[in-house]
Amino acid sequence: MITVGIVERVADAVAEASPFLLDIDLQKQLRGEFDGLRVVVCSDDDVPANVSPALGNSRCKLYYLDAGEHCVKLTQDAAAASGLVVGLLGADDD
Repeated sequence: MITVGIVERVADAVAEASPFLLDIDLQKQLRGEFDGLRVVVCSDDDVPANVSPALGNSRCKLYYLDAGEHCVKLTQDAAAASGLVVGLLGADDD
């Protein structure tokens, strides 16, 4: 389960991180800061448009990640979530 507090803290950490970090380096930084949390960083354009984010800010949108079954999938269910996908926004995203 991913709590609202964790989602907010991850969003804040992304907002405070250097915008010049590569996705993989931001992912490593977040995994280090939030020990035990599964974190995947990608472009928000790589996330299906029909999935609603759990939270967003000017730098990213956060989505719940469910790795409880055979395949990893995005979910709307915070109770089923075991991690977060950080969808980074581009300069032209709203």
